[in-house]
Amino acid sequence: MEFFYSVRYTIFDENFEERVILIIKVTLTNDILKKISSIDENRFSLSTIELPPMTKNRLRKNSKKKSSYASNKIEGNPLTEQQAEEAIERDEHKHFLKPEQEIRNYFLALNLLEEKLKRKEVFSKKMILEVQAMVEKGASEEKIGLRGPMPPGVLFAVYDSASGTPDYIPPEYSDIPELLDELVEYVNTTDDHPLIIAAVVHYQLVTIHPFEDGNGRTARLMSGYILDFYGYGFNGIGSLEEYFAYDPDEYYDALQMGLPVLYYSGRENPPHPEIWVNYFLRMVELYSKKVYELSKGAQADELDGSLSYLNTKEKELLVFLLKKRLLEFTPIAVSRMFGVTSKTIINRCVKLTNNGFLVPNIVSQRIRSYSLSEFAKRNEKSIISKIS
Repeated sequence: MEFFYSVRYTIFDENFEERVILIIKVTLTNDILKKISSIDENRFSLSTIELPPMTKNRLRKNSKKKSSYASNKIEGNPLTEQQAEEAIERDEHKHFLKPEQEIRNYFLALNLLEEKLKRKEVFSKKMILEVQAMVEKGASEEKIGLRGPMPPGVLFAVYDSASGTPDYIPPEYSDIPELLDELVEYVNTTDDHPLIIAAVVHYQLVTIHPFEDGNGRTARLMSGYILDFYGYGFNGIGSLEEYFAYDPDEYYDALQMGLPVLYYSGRENPPHPEIWVNYFLRMVELYSKKVYELSKGAQADELDGSLSYLNTKEKELLVFLLKKRLLEFTPIAVSRMFGVTSKTIINRCVKLTNNGFLVPNIVSQRIRSYSLSEFAKRNEKSIISKIS
């Protein structure tokens, strides 16, 4: 059975005349539906894993570094992964070569979108422009913002580096504002599945090609934001860009779908967009599975590592709290149960807190009580088994 996502909606122009816009029509084949289902399963599995905040932050930062390297590698950036990491970590006041600046810019753009996600900012043309400006930070003025007219006799196109012939001729610059408005309207009004929306955003931004430079990087960042916005960002862990970068030729072939070079000859409304959607979902499926495995491994490693820092008495207290289901407690109450001083329990609680097992409850800048962390509660059976 086949289903359809008709990415279609109605808007009104300046004369209040109704206008129907058709961006893309995706045939939801059984294969596509299976991929969506598989991704949702990985998403659910990941929700059962709870990592301490410090571990999450470490994995997120490492993932952003990998994404910054991979996304720029697709565009031909020559730096190795180690060199890319060094560029990100280097003092921002130092001079950077262009390849280093590109890596840093992508990392900064990811940070920018992370802040926007916290505020739940909706997808907008302003956001697209902000992200591209960050991607092209330090470039010449004409490379930042929507592209304008070319000099007489000059064709704006994406050229093959070897032959010099056009690989793709995008739409006229004068059509770009309306095309972006249509894309924003679609994203904010459609009831399509979020994974389909992300795939459409990726394809449309690359295809509209609204900027002189930074189109691919901006498209990957914005489709990633859509995934994050709708809960498919997998805690910011892992790098989807790595999967696109694994085989850039396959990535570009999926985007081009064998269509003519000229935008107006079929790329504005491809006859079989499921080619791209299938590829996109396959990469997200692989990525989501890897994130689950990475998180599960980190959870086990983190648990063993955290427990290794505890002495026998601290482990004894942790097991006691878990077995008694003391989700929240005061040190003085527990000290009476153990027959030791309150100070002794406080010292043990400090160590348990530092290793992610307890969370202090602070009132008027003083710790009034402690609660078992989500990390401790979710790993209750493993903790008791390992300590016993």
